[in-house]
Amino acid sequence: MLKIAFHPIYKHSLPEGHRFPMLKYELLPEQLIYEGTCTKANFFEPVVPNDAPILRVHTPDYYNQLKNLTLDAKAVRKIGFPLSESLVKREVMIADGTMKASEFALKFGIAMNIAGGTHHAYSNSGEGFCMLNDQAIGARYLQDKGLAKKILIVDLDVHQGNGTAKIFQDDPSVFTFSIHGRGNYPFKKEESDLDIALENGCDDDTYLSILKDSLQKLITDEQPDFIYYLSGVDVIASDKLGKLSLSIEGCKARDRYVLQTCKDHNIPLMCSMGGGYSPDIKIIIEAHANTFRLAQELYF
Repeated sequence: MLKIAFHPIYKHSLPEGHRFPMLKYELLPEQLIYEGTCTKANFFEPVVPNDAPILRVHTPDYYNQLKNLTLDAKAVRKIGFPLSESLVKREVMIADGTMKASEFALKFGIAMNIAGGTHHAYSNSGEGFCMLNDQAIGARYLQDKGLAKKILIVDLDVHQGNGTAKIFQDDPSVFTFSIHGRGNYPFKKEESDLDIALENGCDDDTYLSILKDSLQKLITDEQPDFIYYLSGVDVIASDKLGKLSLSIEGCKARDRYVLQTCKDHNIPLMCSMGGGYSPDIKIIIEAHANTFRLAQELYF
């Protein structure tokens, strides 16, 4: 069964003027249930986890300041959201959802989080709407429990996973792979194990060719026993924070290739949703929903 982390606290996490980025998290599960892709049984609700797995990735000083809402104004501005108790609770629950979904992926082949992909969070700071790095926490959690040894993080959000790259820069047990827009935030990139920076306006055919040339070779060379996939849909041409030009169909073909490749190699896959900022919310929901539809089609 496809298991999906979802917790219904989004609309209370931010002041009214900041709620649009959160809207997709509430609408997506409703759409998936309405169309019959999922039932309520597919969803599980994360909880606030204990601090130990978070502190395996994030420094005690930063995490304590985050929880106690004592980050200085400059640090809060880098995150981009007004800091609040409910927002921090949401972030730690996202991390719990990714950890639990990682274990479900080991059982069922794939599992997902309707949230996450918080790849701009560093070990000692947050930025770009990210406070805690959920996939980094998930990777360390699996390794600490002896459930995975070599992990591949496939980050296909339009923005480079700078926080993830920095966290694992000296760790050969986690290979970081990012395909992103060269001209997109963050403007100072970190160094992933493999970065592919695309020019503005990159289309479906170019993108898919590059992905297919890269992923199979990485799996062969690195032999991961677990893969994290950051499936951001901000690669679509209409995205207001992206500069690539994929169609919705191209984005779906990207997801199909990643999911099918992982299934063919029998490598458990955990997906975090990542970014999507088209002005039309229907486009965002359709693009994200495709990832979940494909998971059901290919695995179950």
